[in-house]
This record gives sequence, C-alpha cells and structure tokens, in this order.
Amino acid sequence: MEIKSVDGLMLRRLIIAGANELGRNRNIVDALNVFPVPDGDTGTNMSLTMFSAAKEVEKCMSNDIDDVLSLCASGALKGARGNSGVILSQLIRGFYKAVTGCGNINVITLAQAFKTATETAYKAVMKPKEGTILTVASACALAAQNVCFETENICEFMEYVINIAEETLAKTTDMLPMLKEANVVDAGGMGLVFILKGAFNSIKSGKEETLEQIQTGITKEVNFDAISSVKSENIKFKYCTEFFIIKNNAGNNEIENLRKYLLSIGDSLIVAFDDKTIKVHVHSNHPGLVIEKALEIGALDGLKIDNMLVQHNNKIDFNTKKENKKYGFISVSSGDGFKEIFKNVGVDIVINGGQTMNPSTEEILNAINNVNAETIFLLPNNKNIILASEQAAELSDLKKVNVIKTKSVQEGISAMLNYDESMEEDEIILAMNEGMNFVKPLSVTFAVRDTVIDGQNINKNDYMGMIGDKIISVEKDVLSCVKNLVNKAVDDNSEIITIYYGEDISKGSAEELKSYAEEKFKNCDVELYYGGQPLYYYLISVE
Repeated sequence: MEIKSVDGLMLRRLIIAGANELGRNRNIVDALNVFPVPDGDTGTNMSLTMFSAAKEVEKCMSNDIDDVLSLCASGALKGARGNSGVILSQLIRGFYKAVTGCGNINVITLAQAFKTATETAYKAVMKPKEGTILTVASACALAAQNVCFETENICEFMEYVINIAEETLAKTTDMLPMLKEANVVDAGGMGLVFILKGAFNSIKSGKEETLEQIQTGITKEVNFDAISSVKSENIKFKYCTEFFIIKNNAGNNEIENLRKYLLSIGDSLIVAFDDKTIKVHVHSNHPGLVIEKALEIGALDGLKIDNMLVQHNNKIDFNTKKENKKYGFISVSSGDGFKEIFKNVGVDIVINGGQTMNPSTEEILNAINNVNAETIFLLPNNKNIILASEQAAELSDLKKVNVIKTKSVQEGISAMLNYDESMEEDEIILAMNEGMNFVKPLSVTFAVRDTVIDGQNINKNDYMGMIGDKIISVEKDVLSCVKNLVNKAVDDNSEIITIYYGEDISKGSAEELKSYAEEKFKNCDVELYYGGQPLYYYLISVE
C-alpha cells in the first residue's frame, strides 16, 4: 500500500490505534521493571498518559491537523504520569510543534517531527541517560532523517523507522548496567515501540478503532482533609467552572485580559495555554459571565460546571480553606497513617499516590490550585513523580511552586520537620533539602520475580531490604530481613531510628521489631508509627 500523506482524520485514527496497542501490552512493559519490587508501572504510566491524549483526540470535532495535535499534546500534558509519561508527553509536544501549519503530513514533515520531538523530550530531562526511551526516540529521529529522501511512501518510511527502533531497543540491554544485569530492555523504549507499531498497523489496515478503556488499580482520589473544618456559609464562590478555549488568533494581551476579568469576579483561577488551546479553571458566582467572556476568544470545549456548595454538603473531597497564607505544602503518599503524619507536620493537601500509583500532572496541578497560599512547596516523595511535579509547577501560572525533590516519604517527613514558619522562602528550600539529605531511607518489600541483582540470587516472593534503591538484605521471612537491613544501615553516627509499618504488618510484629532495635542500638532513639502503606512492609528512616 502506498500512502504519501496523512490528513487530520487519519492522524486521529493513528493516535487512537497507538494508544490502544500500548494499552493492550502495558503489562508486558510493566514486567520489564529492572528491580523485582512490586512497583513496575512504566507501561501503566505511559498507557494512562497516551489514553489521556487519545481521549481528547477522540472528542475533537475538527479534522484539522493542528487542532487534533493541539488537543493530543494538551491531553498528554494533563494526563502525564511518572517520568516515562512526562517524557512521552514531551515527545508528543515536540511532534506537535514541528507539524503545526503543515496542512497534510508527508515523510519530510514526519522526519522533522521525529527530530523536534526528541529534542523537546531531551530538554525536559535534567540528566538524560542513554539506554532509555530517549535513546529509542533519538534512533527513530535519525532513521527518519535517513529514509525521508529515499521514499515518499509513509508505510515504507514507518516500517524502516520501527525496525531501527526495535534494533535500538534490543541494544539498550547493554547500555545500562542495571538493564544488562537483569537481562531486560528498557521499558519506556518498548512502550514507545508499541505506540509506533499501533499507528503503523492502522495505516496498513485502514481500519478505524475506538479508544479502549484502560482498567487499572490506580486511584485518582486526592485527599483534601480540610473539608471537615469548612462551613458551608464560608464558601464565597459557589460554582467551579472548567473548560478549554480553542483560541483562534488570540494573543497574550487577550489572554491577560481574560485572566484579569476572571480574577475580578472569582478566585482559584488557572489559565494555562499552548499554541492552540487555553485551559481555564475558576470559582465564581456567575458562570454565565465566565463563559461569555471566554467566547470572545474562541470556541469552548470540555465545559464542566460544579456547584461547590452542593459538593460540600455531600462531603466530596474538595479543599476550600478559609485562610490565604504565605506558604503552603503538598505531599504525595499512600497509607492512612502517613496521610495523618504529613497532616500533623503541616502539609495542607496529601495526594494519594506513590509506588504503582503515580498521580498525573493534572491531579498535582489541581492540588496546587486548592492550596490558598502565595508560595507552595511540593514533596513528590518518589523519584518517579518528580518530573510530573515539575511539569505541574510550570503549568501553575498564578502561584510559585517549589518542588523539593524528595524520593521517599521518609525524606518528605524529614524535610517538613526542618521547616520553621519564621523562615523566608530561600531558607525553607535550603532547610528542607538539608533535612531530606540527612535521612537514610530503608524499605522492606517482596520480590515479584526471580532475578540476580548485585550478585545476589533473588527468588520470587523473597523478602528484600533496601537502602535507597540498593538491595542489602534478602531473606525468606520478613522479620529476619528487616533485622538484617537495620543492622547494616545503623552505624556509630546514627541517633534516631523511625519505623513505619505497613498495612500487612500487625502492631505486635512492629512492636517486636521496635524492642529489638532498642536493645540492639542503645545509643539510638527508636520511634514506631503506623504508616499503613501498601506493598512495603516497613519503611524506616535512620538519622
């Protein structure tokens, strides 16, 4: 079959097909997690990101390429989860930038789009590593440049690019020591290959697919504990109004005038935009006035109006804090115990998330919008949530957001304990970073598969004790594992051992561990708390 160009209608079909192919194979991608811990979620994160993009495309009423890709990029940006999802959203964003205004897409345009997509994604990563999804994307871009002058047939072009992508993916095993030791390819790179294959198969078959719903155990719930202390009569603006504006030729002045007007009649305003779309969120008492003003700029899509007074009386999770303060704090964690701990140390909103359930950029942005503070400090508490947090911070145009790059809840708690309300912003950032760096984070979980890591033979369902990401202890029972781990982690400089036990550990077992630590390390203060976290039997901080 010879196809020399792709129009907007076909592009919509290819995006949906790519999302479906990744969704059908996400468990294969998840299983490529290098560590045998139960949080291999690259496939799930990429699939949910791609689903968010494709869902916007499916709703698109236009067959114009710019409109289709604008909504695709916007959907990916809002729905991005985990590092792999954020990188994917940036690949889509770069692709959109390159194709804007082209009319129909031919092989030359595609080659430039692959190149710009890769460049955009590399810029989004502070310290890019080879042997990852970026490597596969870069190989696609180079292959596209090489073949675009040899054929006009998009089928031949895509087949060549995908072959190079698969060859490069196979090589990632030897590019990173951890991949080589686990004898797997990069999960993100494989996810990208599935997307490309889905699009290619759709080109060849000519069949139109409907978007397949992704079934996951990831929750979208955000815990806004402050709701219980808010009285209905203190809700100043009753209606939460959200929508997108397809902004036509609106420039920065028109957008700024819209922002000023909406601030004059409401609050909790977000106005985020790209080249074609404006995302608006505002609380007001007159949603009709909001809509009329927005229509001056362009057509509306995705309109949603909620009566917050009714929501409040129905006890839904929505934060409407009365006070507007100087500093606010957001934390990500899972487990009822940890949510209560973070609340007690001063966190305003706890986003439910962590291992296996990385919140999306949009969910983090919603939390930012619901903290009534001039400056916000955001604690991801997981290395796979940092990029999404930074992306949400960039999208927040009304509030200053500082992302403290905590990689564990133990680091997050220590960072919060170093905060003093008398500090200035720069002092808070410094103190929080010092606090998180002072902690040695320990964790105990189970192996989901047989593997060899750092010369250690690990069998499925073995208990593993880790310091950071390094596996230190492998045992057949959890108590032996955690004792061995603590023995290796505590040294002469250690002063405090804080034990957080998970939802699968009884209080009696946790107290037995506490007694052991108190007897073994007489120079250390030992504290015990219920964390309630899933998957991880114990999370421990040594300071």
